[in-house]
Amino acid sequence: MNADELNSLILSGQPHLLIDVLPEDVHAARHISGSANVCVYEMTFLDRVGELAPQKDTFIVVYGAGEGSQDSKAALGKLKVAGYMNVMELSPGLAGWQDAGFPVRGHGNLPKEPVPHGNFHIDSNESIIRWTGRNLFNHHSGTVKLSSGSVVLAEGKLISAEFTIDLQSIACEDITDSAMNSMLIRHLRDADFFEVEKHPTATFVATEALPIEACTPGSPNYLLRGNFTLRGVSKPIEFPVVIASADGKRITGQGQLELDRTEFGSIYGSGRFFKFLGKHVVNDLIHLHVKIHADCAAQD
Repeated sequence: MNADELNSLILSGQPHLLIDVLPEDVHAARHISGSANVCVYEMTFLDRVGELAPQKDTFIVVYGAGEGSQDSKAALGKLKVAGYMNVMELSPGLAGWQDAGFPVRGHGNLPKEPVPHGNFHIDSNESIIRWTGRNLFNHHSGTVKLSSGSVVLAEGKLISAEFTIDLQSIACEDITDSAMNSMLIRHLRDADFFEVEKHPTATFVATEALPIEACTPGSPNYLLRGNFTLRGVSKPIEFPVVIASADGKRITGQGQLELDRTEFGSIYGSGRFFKFLGKHVVNDLIHLHVKIHADCAAQD
């Protein structure tokens, strides 16, 4: 259905349910008169439509943003799978409706992405690193906490980042037997792996933050390059990260990297250094998923 056809439907007085499938704040800013607002991004989408249209033969027209956004197509597909038999889509969306010269209602102020600025201090209680270590036959996973760190942004642009890892907090999540779990943690803490008593922390300090062009929300928007220090050894590393903020006051960042532990002196079970390992082989690479939450410093 195009904009002219929807306008004719509205003017005809034919019974129908017009649904704006965009978020509530977008609907409040700009919507077609008479439309109900049921956001397709919400898990309750079908439940809410069911409240408005309990009969599956209800004539429903859905519309979204247009301009290539797949929101209304997603809604159309969900409704058809749910058994609604008479559903159409305003294919050009709200943008096409306006381009055709038809009016919209609302206060007109579309939501804008926040522009964080200042020095953000990492919240060590909510930030976490999830690790995975593997060999050919098994793997273990767990967490390790961040003890401190900061991220600096200038008008939304990432300038610098650093964090310190508290290796004494390392924990395993997949081994349920307490004795085996404790044995593994002792093993990880000793000189075979991270030599925690001598080197209780690891650090990362970025030297460059390179914007990734043409990124979309939810995909990496920066490539971080810097120095990672573990067991007293510093090595250059780089990895992509996503940095975003919901309100400009708190930022969230996440990144994933594969760290070669042997470069930092942890050679236990490595096939590069030992022969006849058999089932005792341990992969050189450790997978780290870093998730940080950081709040803007009060003085900023």
